[in-house]
Amino acid sequence: MTVLKGVILVGGPSVGTQFRPLSMGVPKPLFPVAGSPMIYHHVNALAKIPGMKEILLVGFFEKEVFDRFLADVQSEFSTVSIRYLREYQSLGTGGGLYHFRDEILRGNPDKFFVLNADIACSFPLESILAFDSQKKAAATIFGFKVDRKLVTKFGNVVLNPETAEVLHFVEKPETVLSDTISCGIYLFNKDIFGVMAEAISSLRAKLLKMDAASDSRPSLLTSNQAERIRLEHDVLSLLAANKQLYCYVGSPVKDFWMQLKTGSSTIPANRLYLQHFKVNAPRRLSHVPTPVAVSPLTPTTPSTSSGIVQPVFIHPSANVHPSARIGPNVSVGPRAVIGRGVRVKDAIILDNVEINHDSCVLNAIVGWDSRVGSWSRIEGAPGESLQLNATYKGMKVPSACILGNNVSVADEVAIRNCIVLPHKELKTSFHNEVLM
Repeated sequence: MTVLKGVILVGGPSVGTQFRPLSMGVPKPLFPVAGSPMIYHHVNALAKIPGMKEILLVGFFEKEVFDRFLADVQSEFSTVSIRYLREYQSLGTGGGLYHFRDEILRGNPDKFFVLNADIACSFPLESILAFDSQKKAAATIFGFKVDRKLVTKFGNVVLNPETAEVLHFVEKPETVLSDTISCGIYLFNKDIFGVMAEAISSLRAKLLKMDAASDSRPSLLTSNQAERIRLEHDVLSLLAANKQLYCYVGSPVKDFWMQLKTGSSTIPANRLYLQHFKVNAPRRLSHVPTPVAVSPLTPTTPSTSSGIVQPVFIHPSANVHPSARIGPNVSVGPRAVIGRGVRVKDAIILDNVEINHDSCVLNAIVGWDSRVGSWSRIEGAPGESLQLNATYKGMKVPSACILGNNVSVADEVAIRNCIVLPHKELKTSFHNEVLM
């Protein structure tokens, strides 16, 4: 059996500012999507692969941030070791891997997966592994076909249609070369660290040349810039040039993928996961991260209430009035209270939220400890799955409506297409604004 490891790149606290105000409540990788922390879905996918021995979280957050999450998933996936490795400084997507290469190679794994934290995906990891076993290359990446208008926002992959060899890779190209993009899922063998060493040497030589050209500024090498290599810019392009890179392209029928950059993107991600769980066999979901312990999230069933429109996840501690109509594509968190006649659709309702009678929440996220008054309306515009920015030229892009932590909305108030920062009290209606 192939011995495997998994690495999840979780970034750091200076990353994910587009995710505010939701990342002001919890770190972005732990924000609940479909009832579980974002990276729980990664851990679950990795842990169920035969031969998986260890899963490493690599990032620049303080270790304490992940202590509770690690304890929970270690208890659930007891046969796989799960640890967090903290970078001494932000080293980029490739630099962190190279810095911890000894930890990754400990136990002599045959191959290791690397997953970006900020994606939602069906994670066809076993299919990628089977595909890779037929190739003789340092790496296989997961690719997906998207609308050609979106290609310039991602890494563009040009393939040999017969062999699936990557002929050319460029990150965020100015010219569209194909409709296939790299999705932040990689399968590497041990040779990858030699390629990374080559990328670091190349970057170091470039920085030395820049230092020599300017005597008026401190050396760029003093801040360990040469170790800050990026998988997308510095490594994958080198692999493609050396004919060491292949691409497994996901099926548009059975797979899904999207990037989670803004808070609004969690709404379509929530929908994709819930629909995926509905189609596939039910499985246990870890609880949403909260300041106090809660019981595991379990799927609702159609018999729970005549007002439930599947797919929906409702935490057992939530209190939903029988006359409320919930779903489709809704997640309701711990201790939430949803009153009489409330309508919720395409939404994420977080912990301790109170939604009073006859209110409506559509295409929206209601943050922790928030309160929505009676006969009020929280509504966002249905956003595109790959929308990357919350604002454009200072204006709010039509997308999900987001209420941050501890927001209070008065009775008979409409909040449409707004982003509301924490601890706001809204007594009048607002439309298309970022409320500070």
